Amino acid sequence: MDLTSYLIFALALWAVGIYCLATKKNMIRLVFGIEILINAANISFISMAGAIPGFIDPLGHSIVIIVIGLSGAMSAVAITLVVYAYRQYGTLDVRELKRLRG
Repeated sequence: MDLTSYLIFALALWAVGIYCLATKKNMIRLVFGIEILINAANISFISMAGAIPGFIDPLGHSIVIIVIGLSGAMSAVAITLVVYAYRQYGTLDVRELKRLRG
């Protein structure tokens, strides 16, 4: 497969992530949308790291490894906040949580 195929796939993932963030109102689905966007960026980094024939840039791979670790930590914190919000308010709908502002 060539570079264009990977970039088209990353663009498709990016579009799905943006669609998820724009249309979904459930907090868990919003976290999934952010994760999809991060994975699209990771695929772009990896595909561009190997774009030059015969040379693979290790910087792209190390950035992706760091991003995967940070993404896991961010997901854990986000899911923890979602669980606490559900326990406190009994809903995960973002519209209803916005109405609770004083």
